[in-house]
Amino acid sequence: EYIASVLPQFDTRAASGKTVVLHLGNGASMCAMENFGVLYQSGALWTSMTLAENVALPLQEYADLSPDRISEIVSFKLSLVGLAGFEEYYPSELSGGMKKRAGLARAMALDPQILFFDEPSAGLDPVSARLLDKLILEIRDSLGATVVIVTHELASIFAVGNNSVFLDTETKTMIASGNPKELLATSSDPRVRNFLTSGGEDIHEGGRK
Repeated sequence: EYIASVLPQFDTRAASGKTVVLHLGNGASMCAMENFGVLYQSGALWTSMTLAENVALPLQEYADLSPDRISEIVSFKLSLVGLAGFEEYYPSELSGGMKKRAGLARAMALDPQILFFDEPSAGLDPVSARLLDKLILEIRDSLGATVVIVTHELASIFAVGNNSVFLDTETKTMIASGNPKELLATSSDPRVRNFLTSGGEDIHEGGRK
């Protein structure tokens, strides 16, 4: 299942799918890549590097900055995700939620205009998942960025998404789009309603009732 989206700023889109794909034209420059940040499902941190070294990678690759300036930015980004003081920790020393937050710090290292998150709450307990949802909204607002999320987590879809795209696995095409709360109330497509109600369980304001 695939979704390819580039949305206006200050917009967040949640999608029922698996992989986010961005197609750039042949003339796309390295400069364009600086405008995108990615949080992978597993966090994808380099295990042999400290958190500071992981977050510094995109800055070293794409920004012409001094080591001291990079160090300042790294510490700032880690503080934004609640990991101040963890610069010298290795991924193996962190919990699952902390790894996701470290991955988020790296994704926003270059202050991108568009952030792609692949199943950000996968593998997290409910409390950690909701805290991550809140953090994603805070980061979106502070950066003024578009956020594209691929997720199957209903609570996250309702808490984070103000626009959504639903992909059908059989037809491999979009079957619905719009605000997830509005789709829950108005969609007549049984596939969409079945997903949004988790097979009969109503969802509202990011929680079940």
